[in-house]
Amino acid sequence: MQVQDEDKPYDDINITPMLDLAYVLLVIFIIMTTASVQGIKVDLPKASTSASLAKPKTKAITVNNNGDVFLDAYPVTMADLEERLRTAKAAEPDFPVVVKGDAAVQYQKVMDVLDLLRRLELNQVGLVTGRAEKG
Repeated sequence: MQVQDEDKPYDDINITPMLDLAYVLLVIFIIMTTASVQGIKVDLPKASTSASLAKPKTKAITVNNNGDVFLDAYPVTMADLEERLRTAKAAEPDFPVVVKGDAAVQYQKVMDVLDLLRRLELNQVGLVTGRAEKG
């Protein structure tokens, strides 16, 4: 074992305590930033018209490659579709509708659905398409 001379300066700095401090500060910083993202918990007041403030549910009309029509994944005829959409319009006058037509379906079948939506004066209509293949 070597004994250090009294007059020789101390060369080495022990950085272990500084690293421990840096890790502790890092952990505290991570915990504090994630805790502040969650926000403040408050007890919200109840509104008497909360149901009317909710966004109306979107109706999905699908026409498959055989020409069959589905409303929200349930098979319907055109007369049944009209009846159900009239009922939905009576409950919520301006609800969104999306139309999904198979690429192999006859164009006339999709046009029949769009004509029905126009007759019922449903203006929020969207047509669903797929992404184009990059080649």
